[in-house]
Amino acid sequence: MKLSVREFLRRIVLSTAIVVGVVAVFVQRGYADQIPPGWEASNMKPIGYSGLDGRGGAFKMTIRHVNNHWYLHMGHLWSRGWTILDVTDPTNPKVAKFIPGPDNTWTIQMEMHDNIMITALQRFSAPWGADPNKSYDEGVLIWDISDPLNSKQLSHWKTGSTGVHRVGYPGGKYASLPANIAGYKGQILLFLDVSDPKNPKEAGRWWLPGQKDGETPVGVVGGFHGPALISPDGNIAYAGYGGSVVVLDIRDISHPELVGRLDMTPFKGVHDVLPIPGKNLLFAHSEAIAGDNPSSTSCDEPFAFSGLIDIKDPSKPRLMSLFPTPVPPKDAPYTDFCDKGGRFGPHNTNLEQHLPDVEKQADLVYVTYFNAGLRIFNIEDPRMPKEVGWFIPPTPTKRMGPIPSGTLVNQTEDVLVDTRGNIYITDKQWGLFVLRYAGKGEPPPTTTK
Repeated sequence: MKLSVREFLRRIVLSTAIVVGVVAVFVQRGYADQIPPGWEASNMKPIGYSGLDGRGGAFKMTIRHVNNHWYLHMGHLWSRGWTILDVTDPTNPKVAKFIPGPDNTWTIQMEMHDNIMITALQRFSAPWGADPNKSYDEGVLIWDISDPLNSKQLSHWKTGSTGVHRVGYPGGKYASLPANIAGYKGQILLFLDVSDPKNPKEAGRWWLPGQKDGETPVGVVGGFHGPALISPDGNIAYAGYGGSVVVLDIRDISHPELVGRLDMTPFKGVHDVLPIPGKNLLFAHSEAIAGDNPSSTSCDEPFAFSGLIDIKDPSKPRLMSLFPTPVPPKDAPYTDFCDKGGRFGPHNTNLEQHLPDVEKQADLVYVTYFNAGLRIFNIEDPRMPKEVGWFIPPTPTKRMGPIPSGTLVNQTEDVLVDTRGNIYITDKQWGLFVLRYAGKGEPPPTTTK
């Protein structure tokens, strides 16, 4: 068939448009960061990754499903501020916004509920990148996040000392803060009334005997790491406090009273606790510390435990069981994780149970273990916890931050699981990995979109 010049040119233009359309689709999809090779896993696999626009070393995470988008908020160890990541498509996470924070200040922790977000500000040390000759900021910032990508700062509450490490905010009137307060040794538990978020005020405080200047210590004394986990009726607070697990009566928030205390000596101190619904149990764990520098070898410290605490009688909490110690992959060039370099031991769990978009605690416990990556344990039989899955990020190829200062290894930090079944982990020397679990006890997703 003979074509006219006009028809020939029309078909060329149409073909070009089709090619351009295909290229456009490809380019539009091309923002996804490649999953770094070299990871190892059992009953888990990575489905997505973000390099966070070069801001590796992400830390604490929260998540919010709003306006048909899933927004993951996170703090950073090596950058001052907070990233909002769009994880609506978990295979293709992308940075939606970065909110700058104050210079020379730790901005690693945040918490949210409904339209309120609270971010912690704290002095940190030179080995972690701080300049001791520069000023820093401290306390907490309270934000209105009703517009999910345009947070508005409402207020700034200060401790008058070196700041706040972590934040617990399950919604409602009170936030719990591990605060540094003049006249006390280490961080104490402080309840902040945020019912008027523009004018927050202290509502109550509690500390271990011996923390306040001039007091005689009673038992093992250490600072509060936080957060406090509050019972559904708002009457009880559970906390890892120094070397102890404590249960507090907070019906009078201005004068919390000790109900029960379990000192976890000779183990490493207690990082935080997580109530297990329907089982009268707390999951409690330490934070491994040794291994940040060559003079501090991994595991050169008291054993950093993960275990279950029986609170059937809250006045007499007791250790019920310990989780098994993670074992390296069969092909690993080290006999145990203590020989790998960096920190080895527990650090964080899927703690954001108050958030409607976070998987609710059942028989699976997710725990980050620094150089051993993410470990998943099944506690269907609480006397015999079993490891049922793990994921270890690859060895980093680029140093994102100064810790660990010795061998450059992965150091998996935080974990969060959404109601779609997506598992998010952060790492000192990587960006964000999105994982899926396919082993025993996998809960069915409660949200599909």
